[in-house]
Amino acid sequence: MPSYRDFRPTLRFQPILALSADCSQIAYADDASGQFNLTVRPVVGGPERRVTDFSTHTVRKASWHPDGRTLIFQADQNGDERTQLYAIAAEGGEPTPLTDVTGAQFTLGYGAPVSPDGKYLTYVGNDRSRADQDILVRDLTTGEVNRIYEGDGRLALGHWSPDGSRLSMALWREGYDHVVHILPASGGPTKRLTSDEAVAAYWLGPWLPDGSGFIVRSNAGREFTGLAVIDADSGELTWIDTPDWDVEAVALSADGRTLVWVVNVGGASQLRGRDLRTGTDLPMPELPLGQADAISVSADGAFAVVLLSTPTRPWNAAAIDLVTGQVRWLTDSVPGVADPATFVDPILVHYPTHDGRQVPAYLYLPAGATSDLGVLLSIHGGPVYQERPAYVYDGFYQYLVSHGVAVLAPNARGSSGYGKTYEKLVFRDWGGGDLGDFAASAQWLREQDWVDPARLGLFGASYGAFGVLSCLARLPEMDWAAGVDLFGPSNLVTLAEATPPAFRALVADVIGDPDTDAEMLLSRSPITYVDQIRAPLFVLQGANDPRVPRGESDQLVERLRARGVEVRYDVYPDEGHGFVKSENQIKARSDAADFLIERLNPEAARTAAAGA
Repeated sequence: MPSYRDFRPTLRFQPILALSADCSQIAYADDASGQFNLTVRPVVGGPERRVTDFSTHTVRKASWHPDGRTLIFQADQNGDERTQLYAIAAEGGEPTPLTDVTGAQFTLGYGAPVSPDGKYLTYVGNDRSRADQDILVRDLTTGEVNRIYEGDGRLALGHWSPDGSRLSMALWREGYDHVVHILPASGGPTKRLTSDEAVAAYWLGPWLPDGSGFIVRSNAGREFTGLAVIDADSGELTWIDTPDWDVEAVALSADGRTLVWVVNVGGASQLRGRDLRTGTDLPMPELPLGQADAISVSADGAFAVVLLSTPTRPWNAAAIDLVTGQVRWLTDSVPGVADPATFVDPILVHYPTHDGRQVPAYLYLPAGATSDLGVLLSIHGGPVYQERPAYVYDGFYQYLVSHGVAVLAPNARGSSGYGKTYEKLVFRDWGGGDLGDFAASAQWLREQDWVDPARLGLFGASYGAFGVLSCLARLPEMDWAAGVDLFGPSNLVTLAEATPPAFRALVADVIGDPDTDAEMLLSRSPITYVDQIRAPLFVLQGANDPRVPRGESDQLVERLRARGVEVRYDVYPDEGHGFVKSENQIKARSDAADFLIERLNPEAARTAAAGA
């Protein structure tokens, strides 16, 4: 039988895709070398060019200099998330460090970080105070750095105004409450555009060509994230699109005419567009069922470039002709050996939970199977994230299905994509209502006549692994067959106490304050109920994880082993939060999948072992 490696894509991508100013080239980060490095490829087709050659660094974001000859990018080392900034010639060579402060993190903003005249680079850094983020501007000729804004907490940097005189920015307050400002590029007092009247999120988009305002995605006064223009003088919002779904990405052509955005419709991406000069909606091509990310539009609005994935096709870069609707694939990442014709598309199902809400979930069923199936309940991370109809976990679901294991992937409360009320139900309630949703998922499965109730497994990473541990420890009556925990929190108090300074306020708002909420946090922590875990467990952990430190897994494993519970514990010394090195990820997912197959479909596991 096939191995997980057969399903894994021949190439993986970071969620970044940058279009050069002349629209002739795209830059992205792929793992052809085994590590995410920067690559450049002509839009019209032709061979790719490897620009960086890191073995320990991971390229996380990249942008073109307006001259088209240089790329600015950020990268961290061994998953530590302390990203530093670099410049490198688009033809390749040795990268030039632009920041180098031990322990600090520097990040690029939402928009192109270099000023329209090509002279200045703007970015965010916490080098002054690890708990606070500042905005800095670097003269790319002299190297002089000017700290134009000293922050008090977290912030988001937006885009340069067309004349290079201003920058958009948003201060992040509790939860997802953002306050939008305009900052002079030379420093000085900011101009506040949004008020305290209502809590709202604002995701900053490109400026209009005349500098009168800029595009934002916001849920101000709404349940879902819509698309609007915010006036640069009054802060007034003029809505462009207000669907009963979230607008999740937006791009504007350099001539300011063609606006294209992506709407998340029940998890599937839908493309929409408008001619801003005439105000008329543009006919947009229908995307295949799947997910789109990292969209950019050519200067003349003729085409867009985007990363696309479907349930049966890995992520790839594509160019979409906005006139004909033709989709032309720019990269060709495919499953290693497995035949996509044998893959399955998920079914969108809904079922009731404990408080009358309906939980949406994607169900992957092995072809032709009708009874006695083992099923994996896969809990996504975040929790503000969403299961999407894409090539999830680089073929992990398809591999399990090929071995006769079904997968149910719910979007429990806390998931994005279903409105801010649903999303915020999990805030300061980890292990509360969400655990009820996971119980409802398991109960729904147990009621299906094609399910073997004795073979229900659990899988999750980060918050998803917290869900796994919560189910194992607090719902033992479900008689779980197995669980896989990838870098999951086991103790919410120690997790919150270990949070990096810049994120402590956010953690207090979303999870709880370890000083004032310790009793509540302990009552929701899997470690409190660890003596009720009896199912076999596989724990995977990155030694350099800054978000869920290794201690979260250490304390759990120690307690389980002391009781004689079957637990496998693999620590990866060169990884952080989420495994990025190719061979590490292949091994981790192969081992996790085979651990699950052995317990959820033992017959398939025996067949695979016999054929090995």
